[in-house]
Amino acid sequence: MSEKKMTSSRRNHLKSLLLQIAHGLLEEEATEIDQERERYMEENCPALSLPGSMQELQELCKKMHHLIDVVDEQRYDMESKVVKSNKEIEDLKIKVQDLKGKFKKPVLKKVRMSADAMLQALLGSKHKVSLDLRANLKQVKKEVKEEEKEAVGDWRKNIEDKAGMDGRKKMFESEA
Repeated sequence: MSEKKMTSSRRNHLKSLLLQIAHGLLEEEATEIDQERERYMEENCPALSLPGSMQELQELCKKMHHLIDVVDEQRYDMESKVVKSNKEIEDLKIKVQDLKGKFKKPVLKKVRMSADAMLQALLGSKHKVSLDLRANLKQVKKEVKEEEKEAVGDWRKNIEDKAGMDGRKKMFESEA
């Protein structure tokens, strides 16, 4: 209750005063810019006096071309400074954003979608070819080794071969 609210007429009156002050400041700034421009033009662009002879006219043209080159160099330097400062401003903005805090990545929903459906969603009606990923794979046939099949054979036959002295003799010979 201690804070008193302004009446609408008072608020409108203050707003109009602020606008008048701002308008006056803008006019002063515009006149200052015009005066600065005129002063610069007087310093850098003297009044043009056209010479009578051809030789003097050529000298004037050479002088003008030289002045144009100087102005172009200055313009290029200023442009490069502006580009450099813009890059620095962008880098500083990014740093400020990083310092403010980390961005939370939203939790993505798992979507079950085939490759065809995904391409259909991305490309719309342009996608007409069905994408069969297994169709382009190279066919590889497994080679079955016949030696392993022979070694596996009947287990009873193996035991009978190793039974007795002949079998023990074969075991020792194969190990050595």
